[in-house]
Amino acid sequence: MTALPSDPYCPELDFMNHTKNARRLAAALAVPVLLLTAAACGSDSSATVKVEGKFGEKPEISVPKDAKPSDKMVVKTLTEGSGEKAEKGSFVRLDFAGQTMKDNKPLGGTWAAQDKTGATASGAPGPRRQMVQQLGQPSQEMPAKVLDAVIGQKAGSRIEIEGTAKALIGDQLNPQAGVKPEDGLVWVIDVVGAQKVDAKSEAKGEQAKPEAGMPEVKTEPQKAAEITIPKDTKPPADLKEQVLIKGTGPEIKAGDGLIAQYTGVKWEDGKKFDSSWDHSGATAFQIGTGSVVLGWDKGLVGKHVGDRVELVIPPKFGYEGQPQSGLDKNTLVFVVDIVGKV
Repeated sequence: MTALPSDPYCPELDFMNHTKNARRLAAALAVPVLLLTAAACGSDSSATVKVEGKFGEKPEISVPKDAKPSDKMVVKTLTEGSGEKAEKGSFVRLDFAGQTMKDNKPLGGTWAAQDKTGATASGAPGPRRQMVQQLGQPSQEMPAKVLDAVIGQKAGSRIEIEGTAKALIGDQLNPQAGVKPEDGLVWVIDVVGAQKVDAKSEAKGEQAKPEAGMPEVKTEPQKAAEITIPKDTKPPADLKEQVLIKGTGPEIKAGDGLIAQYTGVKWEDGKKFDSSWDHSGATAFQIGTGSVVLGWDKGLVGKHVGDRVELVIPPKFGYEGQPQSGLDKNTLVFVVDIVGKV
């Protein structure tokens, strides 16, 4: 799928090289991508930045006058959590704030005011958008070296990462962004949650027959679902949903990171346009915050881990008004296996 307009996370100071991500599915947000290698970290004693505020609160970042950034990446644990440890391959949900050390220019973050997505059942503003990411995969919101600092941290931890642009970004630094290799950068990251899920996980159980007017779904293990659109049937004007397999796991709430397998086809011709099974398997999106198409927010909040859900999403709850998607006039049919949450 084609990448769409910018996410609110996109840094005001755009120092990163851009690349298109074909796997935007429901996120529909084009943001910078960094492909960097890991680097050694400096010691905590090298930190020069002062951070005030508790875990779960917007951090106040101040830099002493004439402070010189370390030429190696420095990671400092400000608050040590007691939750699940984040490992390479874990899915994590993060709050973060980043800025330059010299002039405090923002490098993106999640602490903006709540978005009025109307995704909650009451129609009230949903939770704040947060970053949901699989560790070890390219990030679209922060440098890979910075994200790698989350590996080994427990949920509930707040960490600070600082260093020169050369240390944190390296050769991928965009020379036209106004940031020099010797300039200092700093990020403060809260590890809100962490969950390890097998990439081949899928919903299990007896599958219900499709309700009247719903497409037929056939599945084979470890493969994209086969979805058959009913013949001579007009697409519905409103969102339709059916739980095909009922799981027994925890409820999905607005703000959670939804870990899922999915397959999507177009109602108009039945052709598949994307599937997690065609890529690396289970993937994750924040749900109920406008980070995915509204049909996902409305149809998946309140479901449970272990559910297999079929969604029929008309354009008004999909990509209507977003011609870059190539799906702005299509009714979309998704089969979603909810395999975890973070």
